[in-house]
Amino acid sequence: MLKILVIHGPNLNLLGEREPDIYGHLTLKDVNQKINDFAAENKTEIKIFQSNHEGAIIDFLHTNRKWAHGIVINPGALTHYSYALRDALTGIQLPAVEVHLSDIHNREEFRKISVIKEVCIHQISGKGFNSYLEGLKFIMNYLDNTK
Repeated sequence: MLKILVIHGPNLNLLGEREPDIYGHLTLKDVNQKINDFAAENKTEIKIFQSNHEGAIIDFLHTNRKWAHGIVINPGALTHYSYALRDALTGIQLPAVEVHLSDIHNREEFRKISVIKEVCIHQISGKGFNSYLEGLKFIMNYLDNTK
């Protein structure tokens, strides 16, 4: 059975409240339920984690590096500047897919920059909560094809 980490970065705990015109009306609980349902339908085990703290996310990655086969991560604002998160993703040597609810390529200039993208196998943005589901599909397919 595939085991995948799903990580939500800073401010994603405010989904449904924070700028719903950009990030949607679903709460983080709603998004997590859809992720759990999708994983169950696809016989995939997942661990979901959200933190507003860079170090907590890195600790979660380190702690679960031997449990997981892959990662789906929405780094939030850490996308644009966190070399520590980038190094953690590189260091644990698990394939990762970077996802974003909004289309980061059509927003403010600083949001177009991802220091995470190059250490991930794929990036998906602009599809709302479906970015997570597409990310899961991508990583599951990738892992199935690398066995």
